[in-house]
Amino acid sequence: MMARKEEGRCRVGGGCAVGEPRMTLPHALRAEALRLHHSPLVPLHLACALAAGMACGAYFAYAPWDASMGTDAFVQFLGAMMPLMVGIVCGLDADGEGEATGLSGLLSVPSRYRALAARLFALWLMGAAALALAMVVFVVPFVLAGRQALGPDAWALAALGLSLGSAPIYLILYAIALRWGRNSAISAGAAGLMLAFFSLGGLAHGLMTGELTAAGANAFSYLPTSWAARLGSLPVELSIAAGPAGSAAAATRVASAIGSAVGLCVSVTFLLLGAMAAWISRFEPARRGE
Repeated sequence: MMARKEEGRCRVGGGCAVGEPRMTLPHALRAEALRLHHSPLVPLHLACALAAGMACGAYFAYAPWDASMGTDAFVQFLGAMMPLMVGIVCGLDADGEGEATGLSGLLSVPSRYRALAARLFALWLMGAAALALAMVVFVVPFVLAGRQALGPDAWALAALGLSLGSAPIYLILYAIALRWGRNSAISAGAAGLMLAFFSLGGLAHGLMTGELTAAGANAFSYLPTSWAARLGSLPVELSIAAGPAGSAAAATRVASAIGSAVGLCVSVTFLLLGAMAAWISRFEPARRGE
C-alpha cells in the first residue's frame, strides 16, 4: 500500500522525490499568482495597455476615418503587436527564472508539465487582461466624442479572438526562450509582428482601402503569428459586414472565415500543448556560459 502511494506521487520527468506530494494544477496556479504579484511584468502590461488604448483612441475618435474601420485597424494593430509583446514577456520571464533559480521552479518540481502549464496560463491571462483594458480605454474617447463604432457583443468577441489567437504564440515563444534565451524569443516575436502585418496586407491597409482585410486569407494568414490579429479583427468585420454599409454576401464570407480560423487555432493549440508536454519532460537547460 505504501509503495503504491509513493509511486503515485512521482512521475517520469517530474523531478519529484519519494514521499513528496503531487503538484496539482490549482496549487501551481496559486504559486504563479504569488510569484507574479511583485513581478515587473504586471506594470509592463498595464503601461502598454493604457498607452495603446489612450493614444489610438484619442486619434481615431476625432480623425476623419470611419469609426468602424478605425476600430478594425486598432484591433488589428493590437493583434499584430502580440507576437512581439509575447516574445518580450516570455523572454523576460524565462530569463528571470533562470537567473533567480536556475529554472528550478519549472524543472525541479513534482510535475514539470503542470508547472509550465500554470506559468503559461498565468502569462496568457495577464496578456488577455491587458488586451481587454486597452480596448476599454480605446472606447472612452469615442464616447466623449459622441461616436459609436461597435456594439458590446462585437467588442467582447474581438477581445476573445485576440486572446484565443495569442495562445499558441505563448507556447512557441516560451519554448524558444527556455531553449535559446531571451533575445531569441524577442527576435522571433519581432519577426512574427512583421508576418502578422503581411497577413493583413500591411499596416492599416483596410483603413486606407475600406476592405475587410482579415476576411481574406493569404499564405501568411496560416501562420500562428497572424491568428491574434485575424481572430480579433474578424468579429469587428462581421459587425461591419452585417451593418447598413455591408451586405449579406460579405457577412457570409466573414462568418465562414471565423469558423475556419477558430478551428485551425484551437487544433494547433492542442497539438502544441501535447508537444510541449513531451518536450518539457526531457528538457535540460544549457549551463551558464555555454
